[in-house]
Amino acid sequence: MEIIGTVTANQPLLVMAVHLEAEALASDLPVLLTGMGKVNAALAVATVLARGPHPSEIINLGTAGGLRPGLTGTHTIGTVLQHDLDSDALLRITGILTGPPLLVGDPDGPTLATGDSFIADEVTRDRLAVHASLVDMEGYAVAAAAQAAGVPVRLVKHVSDDASEQAGRTWQQSVAECAKSLAAWVAENVHR
Repeated sequence: MEIIGTVTANQPLLVMAVHLEAEALASDLPVLLTGMGKVNAALAVATVLARGPHPSEIINLGTAGGLRPGLTGTHTIGTVLQHDLDSDALLRITGILTGPPLLVGDPDGPTLATGDSFIADEVTRDRLAVHASLVDMEGYAVAAAAQAAGVPVRLVKHVSDDASEQAGRTWQQSVAECAKSLAAWVAENVHR
């Protein structure tokens, strides 16, 4: 976990997984780099929020795999779910709904599936595409921590790869351009 800048109550906090995704930012807004995966993201956001002050909102920016053919560009997420948590089985066993999907924007916006696996195979991609358009490794955790603390949250993801067997190489080749697109989104859409 690394914080660049100072978190204040009158401005948003940008939350990203790694430096590579944040390299093109020209904003003076604070940035929280969480590290990869749901545990790192949840711990980092919860720690910052527990220390205070709470930012005006949390904006989670990052790369995502496209689960549907031809999906490109930058997307503001509507709903986020966990693809690696079997909520239905846990509900049957315990009677408690665990980790339900979270509404984080326009209900008609794309659905993001979050899990602790980098998706790089067509079988998994096609299975996830039944329920979501995009896949990442931090979004749900960031949204859950922000919502638990009562802080507004937005998830903004830029498609870096198609979640196929080539995804790792494609991500490495595209992350710099993705970072520029995410920085451009911040410049156009985030106002103090």
